[in-house]
Amino acid sequence: MPVTLNLDNYAAETSTRRTLASLSLAVAKCKKIVVVTGAGISCSCGIPDFRSSDGLYALVKEQYPDVVLKGRDLFDASLFRDSTSTAVFYTFISQLKQSIDRAEPSSTHRFVKTLDSKRKLLRSYTQNIDGLEERAGLLGSSSQDAKASSKGKGKIRAKDVRNVQLHGDIHRVRCTFCSAEFPSTEEHVKSFDAGVAPDCPDCLSRSEARQARSARALKVGTLRPAIVLYDEPHPLGDDIGTIQTSDLARKPDMLIIMGTSLKVHGFKKLVKEFAKTVHESPNSTPSSSFSPSKTPNNKTLKNWTGKVVFVNKTAPGSEWDGIIDYHVQGDSDTWVEKVMEDWKKMRPADWEVQKRLDAGGSMKVMKEVTNAAITKPKAANGKKRGMENKRAEDVPLPMSPPPSPSKRRSAECHYSNGEGSPSKKKKRPQSRAECVDFEGRGLLFAETTNLVAPLKDAPTDGVEDVFSDVAVKERPGSRLAGRKTAKVSGSRKNLKVEVVLPAKRKVAAKSTSRPPSRAALVR
Repeated sequence: MPVTLNLDNYAAETSTRRTLASLSLAVAKCKKIVVVTGAGISCSCGIPDFRSSDGLYALVKEQYPDVVLKGRDLFDASLFRDSTSTAVFYTFISQLKQSIDRAEPSSTHRFVKTLDSKRKLLRSYTQNIDGLEERAGLLGSSSQDAKASSKGKGKIRAKDVRNVQLHGDIHRVRCTFCSAEFPSTEEHVKSFDAGVAPDCPDCLSRSEARQARSARALKVGTLRPAIVLYDEPHPLGDDIGTIQTSDLARKPDMLIIMGTSLKVHGFKKLVKEFAKTVHESPNSTPSSSFSPSKTPNNKTLKNWTGKVVFVNKTAPGSEWDGIIDYHVQGDSDTWVEKVMEDWKKMRPADWEVQKRLDAGGSMKVMKEVTNAAITKPKAANGKKRGMENKRAEDVPLPMSPPPSPSKRRSAECHYSNGEGSPSKKKKRPQSRAECVDFEGRGLLFAETTNLVAPLKDAPTDGVEDVFSDVAVKERPGSRLAGRKTAKVSGSRKNLKVEVVLPAKRKVAAKSTSRPPSRAALVR
């Protein structure tokens, strides 16, 4: 059984006030919220809902008593079978379109947009056809900007859609023959107001092109409002199913239902699937385990994650027992304004705005803080507070033992000195400490390839003595030209040294006579 919270008794009942405050904190804490809305959230904008005493069904029955038996019949797909009911439908839709054009988004529409800007909204699903969510800043599935540009499986860009329009959009028209969609214009509204459907421009152009080639003319379809009626498939049904499956896999942690009576079968199925997934979240607990007498804090908040909140003036039916956890009885605008007020009081860091002074002298918003938790930045390189402004040379460096091979930094690995494989070498700038005086250290192969090193007065007894006295000094073309040199060539991996030596002196022939043997000496 859902816990009922009456907004009218908010000031009188302490338990209701604390429970509503805890719900507000849960909204501020959750990160993957699914919002499901109906026509009730647009009543404050001057747009009537469907099933109330002064809703659209009652209005249709009052205006056209001889055409329809029930107001629902005017929103059934079977109305196109009769020309009279079709004309009445077009006239009624044109009047509804004109009233929607004069409306502005309500506090509930702006609240859903706020959840999206704070990166807490997983997705919004709506039954409404007024398109006020898009005017509030949420990209709708029926919008032209959401259409996929390339040919693929999907007709829309699912990742960019923030509001799924389950029943279409009254601001667009669709051809009954070729299914081409166009934005609704004033000419379309005037034609609908007269009870006449305009011709499809795409079908008309194709037919005229065939007639110009003396070919048979094609059938020309008519335009109708791009809304989904009862017993009618949704043109974007496959894409909406893909979006819903993706959202269910992302494990939403809260479900908010506002402004709907939950009477449509397909809509009820969608809500039940999301509620089941929300209740399966790790921190979800039964609503009866929460005590309203306790003040909400971070410890009791875990009892609130994974909850289903239903905001409507009428209570849900008995079939929703165990599915809906909390029924907030009242207007949706009143509840969202209360949530925003509590949110700003409980978590003011979520509403910080970074500004800068522009050239005109006015403050301009540079960045709005969207994360829930704000931590102080740590000092760079582990420096203590108050030492950030000191220069590096003023801070003494502590003497520390050399690191063990297992804790060696990546910049000091054996691949950085060029001794490893060429594919694993790291190109890094040579520091001043690495510019070593190779002449003073007596290194032979210190410079790169094609260097020339002079030969000193080397002995001629062997090549090893010559290598020991060779030193690298300057490149070819310097003042060392003309002296005896050793040319170093090849890559660093395979070095080759060509040493030019003077001719060896001739050695006198040794005597061929053998020395006397030991036995001869004994004799």
